[in-house]
Amino acid sequence: MQNKQVSDNQEMDELKTGTTTLGLTTEEGVILAADKRASIGRMTASKFAKKVYRLDDRIGLTIAGSVGDAQKIVRTMRSQLKMKKLETQELSVRGAGTLLANILHGSKMMPYMNQFVLGGLEDGEGVLYDLDPAGGLMKHERFTATGSGSQMAYGVLEDNYETGLDHGDAKDLAVNAVQAAIERDTASGNGIMVAEITEDGYEVLEDREIESSLE
Repeated sequence: MQNKQVSDNQEMDELKTGTTTLGLTTEEGVILAADKRASIGRMTASKFAKKVYRLDDRIGLTIAGSVGDAQKIVRTMRSQLKMKKLETQELSVRGAGTLLANILHGSKMMPYMNQFVLGGLEDGEGVLYDLDPAGGLMKHERFTATGSGSQMAYGVLEDNYETGLDHGDAKDLAVNAVQAAIERDTASGNGIMVAEITEDGYEVLEDREIESSLE
């Protein structure tokens, strides 16, 4: 019985998003996107994994890596940011990034097995960071990508991103970058989730809008 318990725990520890996630800035804000496949080893565990999360009205987070670790981070960040907002009446993307970096750095001896893309709106401009398991915080002016399919996504982003990119075109670019990764990375797949953060707040694109970007 004990051996089975250990085996079950090991299986759960292997639950990964096996992911492609990305973020890019536009004239109006930020686009975050990811595929929807979660896997245990070589098996697809879920075709509807959520990898893009709303942390606040104007801050979002993508996850790549261990599902359990990522969900714990999302719960912690939402709670901490809510408390911060009650205290100060305002939040900054930089502040959220520093908070997450401190959480990750404080656990580096037993790290959260994840990479994150944090994006949002600050002073009317899109702001984008990525973070590694040790709490490294890096700002990106244009775009970034994480996960097993990030190399393929980067290729599409490098070829097609332009400064001052129209927001609508940016959504299409994000979708096509994740799709390129899905076609080459066996750990990515089962659809695409896209969220946009603008002055109007955080909004998840509907499936039909994503499908039209692939036509």
